[in-house]
This record gives sequence, structure tokens and C-alpha cells, in this order.
Amino acid sequence: MAAGESSFKLILGSSSMARQRILSEMGYEFTIMTADIDEKSIRKEKPEDLVTALAEAKADAIISMLQNTGIIEEDAHTTLLITADTVVVYKGMIREKPSSEEEAREYIKGYSGGHAAVVGSVLVTNLRTGASKGGWESAEVYFHDIPDEVINNLIDEGIPFKVAGGLMLEHPLTLPFVEAVIGATDTVMGLSKSLTEKLIQEALFLQSSPPGIPNVS
Repeated sequence: MAAGESSFKLILGSSSMARQRILSEMGYEFTIMTADIDEKSIRKEKPEDLVTALAEAKADAIISMLQNTGIIEEDAHTTLLITADTVVVYKGMIREKPSSEEEAREYIKGYSGGHAAVVGSVLVTNLRTGASKGGWESAEVYFHDIPDEVINNLIDEGIPFKVAGGLMLEHPLTLPFVEAVIGATDTVMGLSKSLTEKLIQEALFLQSSPPGIPNVS
């Protein structure tokens, strides 16, 4: 059921066009807010722990913004905030957005003829109760050989700097070189539809957590 037909509102805490498109495809109407956090300051050894922590940090930052502006208030609607994060894991190393052309080129050349894992988290926070429900999913992407010309074109367009791991699966330059995806394509693109829907339904019925005990799984 779309948000416009239900008793709750949705906020997507992301500027990602892919996440916005996926949530729209799910039939939801939503508003967009973005979190200004220093992602590099949050470090975890395990990719699933990192994406979970980053989604939580984004939610905390947006909730703080809403509280400071007085937007959060009691009304007839429950409001759910969706935050998410995605990283790529290549040969055991966590990869976020590349910070330079050299790093972007190194990332993409590594995928050429090989494969990488994508780990993505979703966190849904019920702004009325303060309770939240989260989870993560993973997928494997296998690539054909990617020509240097294609890599150069991707970097010239600035695509690698917008996505974790430097490679946008759905981009027309990239898609022909994707051999197979093991798992959900929407997980690779930044927002698992099945996980998001599950968490939305669960978050609607969550009660407020006791102080100091976050209701997150």
C-alpha cells in the first residue's frame, strides 16, 4: 500500500537517485532529507557492522535536524524515517566511495573479469515512538572484462565517486559488463525492496524502547 493511501508518512534519508527510484517502484510517496555526517569517522571491521552503524548515524543526524527545526510533532500520522548504507567488499577489503581518480580506476580494474560482494543496510525509525528496526542483506556481482575505455568514460562522468565501490551497476556503461548477480539487484543498487518492506511493516508496530536499550536488530 502506498504511503499516500495509508496512515503513515515516509521520509527517505538519502540523496541517492537509485534509492529514490527503488522506493518509488515500491509504490510509496515520500519526502527526502539528507544527513550531514562524517562517514569516514565511523569505522567497523565487519562490513555488516559498518553499514548498520552508518545507517544509524544518518538516522540520528536527521532526527536531530527535525527536532531542532520543530518539524517532529504529534499529528494524525505516524512518520517513518528510512536510512541506508552500502559498501562493496573486494578480496576481504571494505570499499566505500573512491576518493580519487586513481582509487576509482584501481577499484574498477579489480572488478574486471572478477567479482565483488555488496553489503547493504536498511534502518526504519518510527519517529512517533522513537523505536527502530534494521537489518542488512548481501549480494555477489560477477563481471566480464571491463575495457579501459569504459573505465575512462565512467571516471570522466564522475560516476565512481557517487557510489560505494565506484561502480554503478545500473549505469548504461556498466550494465553490459555485468555477468551475473547472485542475490537481489536492488540490494546492489542500494535499497533491498524485500528488506525495506519488512522493516516498514515491523516499524509501524514497534513500541518505544526503554532508555539506553535501542530496539534495533
